[in-house]
Amino acid sequence: MTSVPAAVLWDMDGTLVDTEPAWIAAEGELVKVHGRGHWGKEDGLLLVGQALPRVAEILQERGEVRLSIAEILEYIISRVEAALKESVPWLPGAYEILTELAQAGIPCALVTMSYRRLANQVVPHAPNGAFKAVVTGDEVEAGKPDPEPYVRAAQALGLDPADCVAVEDSLPGVASAEASGAHVLAVQHFVEIAASPTRSRTDSLERISMADLQRIARGEVIDHLA
Repeated sequence: MTSVPAAVLWDMDGTLVDTEPAWIAAEGELVKVHGRGHWGKEDGLLLVGQALPRVAEILQERGEVRLSIAEILEYIISRVEAALKESVPWLPGAYEILTELAQAGIPCALVTMSYRRLANQVVPHAPNGAFKAVVTGDEVEAGKPDPEPYVRAAQALGLDPADCVAVEDSLPGVASAEASGAHVLAVQHFVEIAASPTRSRTDSLERISMADLQRIARGEVIDHLA
């Protein structure tokens, strides 16, 4: 018998782990050293959830960074990687719900626009056996908001996205997951995510239970922000 949900597909940065501050700090440092000098919070929020090549383009355009795309990516990725090597900052409730899913035998996939080298710093610290597939930004042709990352994650598990729940915190991520056909739970942290008749929302994974994920997979909408 197929479990409900068949799988849970997880964004990483800002959804499971609190790495957005590290990204924003690295981007701000980059603009200060190699660009226009000032990079505010409102600038940083524009980058949340974007595919990393697009992040680099925005840093060139908006931050006036005088480096190549490859140089920009290496600069910011290396700094976030260093932060993750020091510690993996799980967001409240994330490790616990991953543990519950693993114990219930419901597979999870990590679907992140971070590159494989960053995912490799997080996955070993997850509950044993939690992630059965990992899709990263450097291994897809089209990143979020394109549906490809979530479609590929479901395919890697041998599933239809429509039978899965995707958990996201960004506008590009939500758009990607919804376009794939997955049921979506948006966790609002840095970026405001609008209500939708088909979109579940919360402000913390601490408020989400296994029963909630099952309800969402069956088509119900849970909205803690309404």
